[in-house]
Amino acid sequence: MTLPTNSGIAPPADYRLLLPEGWFRVNIDPEQREASVSALVNRQFEGTDNAPHIKRQLREELLAQATAAFNAGGLELYLSLQQAGPLTIPASLLITLLPPTSGGKALTAESIAARLSADSDVAVSVVELSAGTAVRTRRMMGQPDRSAPPGVPGTPDEALPSVTLDYQLPVPATGAHLLLTFSTPLVQIADAMVELFDAVAASLRWTEGGSAHE
Repeated sequence: MTLPTNSGIAPPADYRLLLPEGWFRVNIDPEQREASVSALVNRQFEGTDNAPHIKRQLREELLAQATAAFNAGGLELYLSLQQAGPLTIPASLLITLLPPTSGGKALTAESIAARLSADSDVAVSVVELSAGTAVRTRRMMGQPDRSAPPGVPGTPDEALPSVTLDYQLPVPATGAHLLLTFSTPLVQIADAMVELFDAVAASLRWTEGGSAHE
């Protein structure tokens, strides 16, 4: 991670995150993207040779997701492959570096929280992490189909509901901010999933040298 600096203090070289077992890092760099997605798809379909259409569709969807993440300024994309019995627990984490503001004035957590609080559909708070003061934002995206049984998505034309949790915190000595965006469609167990996301965010540490993502 290459970071700008706005003071005589050296910025961190990178960051460290502890992710649950079963999360897969998708390399979103254009030169590595296809190989990384192929490795993920092959892992998911290991031992299965009779679903080429589903396999191809998953690969296309993951490539589109990885491309969108990169185009949005993403640094890393993680997808959950955790299992609960025969089912995969769907969730994602996108890490984005937000550059310093054009005016050069550092944004405080309180000013960011005040701006985000203008949206009545989000729950915003300022929290203390080991890596610094962060703005925590939780929101529900889309609306569930109330006529469908739990766990059954609505029609293809509907926006599928999901729970999104953001953590935004300053990168020391840079004026930039790191944004962690967690998401899951498991709205029925949203609180449990958010607890997991909170634990991952709390594990964030700045490092002085080398890449140290776990």
